[in-house]
Amino acid sequence: MYLEINIIENMRNAINVFTTLSFFEWISAIIEILIIAFIIFKVLMWLKNTRAWALLRGLIVISIFALLAYIFNFKVILFILQSLSYIAILAIIIVFQDDMRSGLEHLGRQKVFSKLLPDIKLTKVISKESLQEIVEAAFSMGKVRTGALIVIEQNVTLEECERTGIIVNGEISRQLLINIFEKNTPLHDGAVLIVGDVVKAATCYLPLSHNHSISKDLGTRHRAALGISEVSDSITIVVSEETGNVSICHTGKLNIMKDERELQKELMDLVYGHDENKTEDKNVLNTMKGWFK
Repeated sequence: MYLEINIIENMRNAINVFTTLSFFEWISAIIEILIIAFIIFKVLMWLKNTRAWALLRGLIVISIFALLAYIFNFKVILFILQSLSYIAILAIIIVFQDDMRSGLEHLGRQKVFSKLLPDIKLTKVISKESLQEIVEAAFSMGKVRTGALIVIEQNVTLEECERTGIIVNGEISRQLLINIFEKNTPLHDGAVLIVGDVVKAATCYLPLSHNHSISKDLGTRHRAALGISEVSDSITIVVSEETGNVSICHTGKLNIMKDERELQKELMDLVYGHDENKTEDKNVLNTMKGWFK
């Protein structure tokens, strides 16, 4: 009875607060509610593709149980739940630190925040000539169905992955990449890490993706490409050993490339940005205009 009276009293107080608001306060309250709803929606959409989704469902069950314990005044159960809550929060942070880190990295890569806080290039940018060598090597290996995994480091350092492999420090070339991934050779297993214009290491181990929505048809090589793209801003080229398809992976998205030209354009966009291609297009147009003057 007391609980019902308390709820009714709280509802009356809430109504009184809203009736005394001015027009601008109403607008502010509506905007605030929309912002909170949008944040909750985005968090839920992100959680749906992570291991934390099962945890969220478990927390909902525990919350319902705690509400029932509060209604029926189960003092011992409430005391136990309160005592365990502090430990549970610490355990959640430890267990899901990788998911939280990838979530924050995903937030930082959003276009709005990228414009406010642009990336600072910490590593040497790969040259166009090296990109061309990678493209040619990828499709050459695809024709003979040689599996390959090539990771291009960008702003986020991949020293942890580098330490799992064998140091190469060789200049990027089509022949070197094909030779590394040739079947039955010592370095063919694992990923090749490229930093600037240097093949830094081979046989590197990459973290596998925990995204449950990934197609079951994708093998370990593709899951590794998605995994490294979820924890860094790296660009990964994958050559399928089963189909010979060449794919590119970035920020958790995997796309199959139909030919060398498409892969070259995609790499140019990701490494140099769309402005680079626009500038080149303008130069070509200006040159063509000069022909007809």
